Amino acid sequence: MSNVNPYSVTDVGVPAAFADESARAGFIRRTYTHLFGAILALIGIEAVIFTVVPQAKMMQLVQGVSPWTWLIALVLFMGIGWLARSWASNGASPAMQYAGLSLYVVAEAALLFPLLYVAITFVDPKTPLMAAAVTLVVFGGLTAFVFITGADFSGWGKFLALGGFAAMGAIFAGVLMGFSLGLWFSVAMVALASGYILYDTSNVLHHYRTDQHVAASLALFASVVLLFWYVLRILMAFAEE
Repeated sequence: MSNVNPYSVTDVGVPAAFADESARAGFIRRTYTHLFGAILALIGIEAVIFTVVPQAKMMQLVQGVSPWTWLIALVLFMGIGWLARSWASNGASPAMQYAGLSLYVVAEAALLFPLLYVAITFVDPKTPLMAAAVTLVVFGGLTAFVFITGADFSGWGKFLALGGFAAMGAIFAGVLMGFSLGLWFSVAMVALASGYILYDTSNVLHHYRTDQHVAASLALFASVVLLFWYVLRILMAFAEE
């Protein structure tokens, strides 16, 4: 079978693996620039919330989060996440793609806020910074591994999806039956998030089209925030002992 590239180097939006070097490099640069921008936007939104919302009001909001409220929030987040990813993958409308990424960042900020508040107020204000540092090191290491080896982890997709469904099932069961999932669940979720980072990064190198930088950055952003969330949970658990 011929190994000839089926795409012309002048094609627009070809898979990154088949694009010429300049197009591929440009796509990768745009993807990680958008990822960095999404992370900065998330930090900015959280900073605004902590600056603008009065301390008493924040306490009231956090204390009002019951297990059932949390479950409803997760279901809403899943629906919003599906919609945001759909918009971000809309190749016909750049405005819709950015609307999807923006919607997802805002939804993540809303979901993350209560955990950040608890960590900063009741554990240690430095805990989120420590979690961010650990997340950066893990993300950097996994990203470097994929870029150096060129490994393709796209075959992991179905297994990661099964892991995600199992995790959601455990969360639902914990809420319904009133038990805590504990430290080992957080460790397992860190492993799942790391698997998603390998999967998403390899898709950036091999499977996303060169015009899908917004969708690619959203996928990476979701995995990074998932990793940060459970790293923070682990650090909080150790700090509270």
